[in-house]
Amino acid sequence: MSRLFTFALALLLPTLAAAQSFPSKPIRLICPFPPAGAVDIASRATANELTKILGQTVTVENRPGAGGNIGGVEVARSAPDGYTILMTTSGIQAINPALYAKMPFDPNKDLATVAPLVSLNNVLVLHPSVPAKSVKEVIALAKSQPGKLNFASSGAGTSIHMSGAMFLQMAGVDMIHIPYKGSGPAITDLLGGQVMMMFDNIPSSLPHIKAGKLRALATTGAKRDPALPDLPTMAEAGIPGYESGVWFGLMAPAGTPKDIIAKLNAAAVQAAKAPEFVKRMTDLGYNIIAGTPEEMAAMNQAEIKRWTPIVKASGAKVD
Repeated sequence: MSRLFTFALALLLPTLAAAQSFPSKPIRLICPFPPAGAVDIASRATANELTKILGQTVTVENRPGAGGNIGGVEVARSAPDGYTILMTTSGIQAINPALYAKMPFDPNKDLATVAPLVSLNNVLVLHPSVPAKSVKEVIALAKSQPGKLNFASSGAGTSIHMSGAMFLQMAGVDMIHIPYKGSGPAITDLLGGQVMMMFDNIPSSLPHIKAGKLRALATTGAKRDPALPDLPTMAEAGIPGYESGVWFGLMAPAGTPKDIIAKLNAAAVQAAKAPEFVKRMTDLGYNIIAGTPEEMAAMNQAEIKRWTPIVKASGAKVD
């Protein structure tokens, strides 16, 4: 028995030592979407604060594609040592498993929750050339030209896409979905008039709304958004019951030691309370929702229950 205890202790000691010394080298924060979008903005603000708190450089690496799956699977297959983490989204956790016929990983089994960080609503924005000044006018225009109007998204299955799918379903209209590899490229084409409208995350559209380059019609939350208080919600604008949003948070590979998860969580919560982070995020339209790994796991399950029937009803499927 003594020998067995000694052997078990010998196996455990390296893990304990690694957890105690963590972090002892730079950390990679994988952003599964391109630069300039809402996930990237949150990732870089988080990395900036984590670098100060942890005493090691936290670098953001963009790994876009497949609605966040490419970045997600890279983290899931990384060593479970805390040195590769993911800025996930509720879309990756809850929408993608229902949308993709062949998921390259299971985001709710192959990743471990670390901390929820921020949430935000989306906003319906139009290129100024579109002759609609309200949500009701968009619906009327779409019904007068079925299958002619289009809307962009940051990728199939993202919250931006699903906000649009929910709109089509609840408004009873037919429009063309044009997916992009991230919100940034989609906004670029929307500004250029190559696409007509988009249910974008508020942070990436807000500067263009304020500059008058995009026409904002309504936000997607249950109540008016503090960043755009003069805009009605989609429900107020004529679609009762409409509510759609997204949240972002940190995850690590499954099997990451609990002590390391705890250190990352403590640092993430501290980062979310930093004055510079709070100001930047709230100015851009994010809400701070920092919490525990257990709270994030519960949020994942709630999102799965919410979005799975919506994805199925939309008929959307990606091979």
